[in-house]
Amino acid sequence: MSGWDAARKHLPFPMTLMMHERNVIFLRSNRDIQVVKHHGRRISTTLFNLLSYKMNDAPSRVGIIVGKRFGNAVRRNRAKRIFRELVRQLYPDLVAGQGLLVFPKRDALLRSRDELARAWRGSFERLHLLRPRGY
Repeated sequence: MSGWDAARKHLPFPMTLMMHERNVIFLRSNRDIQVVKHHGRRISTTLFNLLSYKMNDAPSRVGIIVGKRFGNAVRRNRAKRIFRELVRQLYPDLVAGQGLLVFPKRDALLRSRDELARAWRGSFERLHLLRPRGY
């Protein structure tokens, strides 16, 4: 048994799932990001802007865009980490086929996680991006 096989036994889920999850959940292609940016429906809150665009019947994907105006690298990376976690928590409830872009605002780092999560879920409900509770 190689070192990788031994280490893989102790992971909470298979390595292939971790690599696959990153590619499925997050919007990486510049072309897809530009399509959502130009054609997406926008909802603005005090904590973030959210753009939504119906792309296809594949699983929904989310992109997080944090520009340099947001602050230094530490602040930008912290915002991305927080919003990635919000995406992972809400992802099982998302409808399929959506391309989503999130533009965090500076105030998002000043709020509690619960307050941010409520605003996050509320904006997805306003855009009708969540599956009905019956599923």
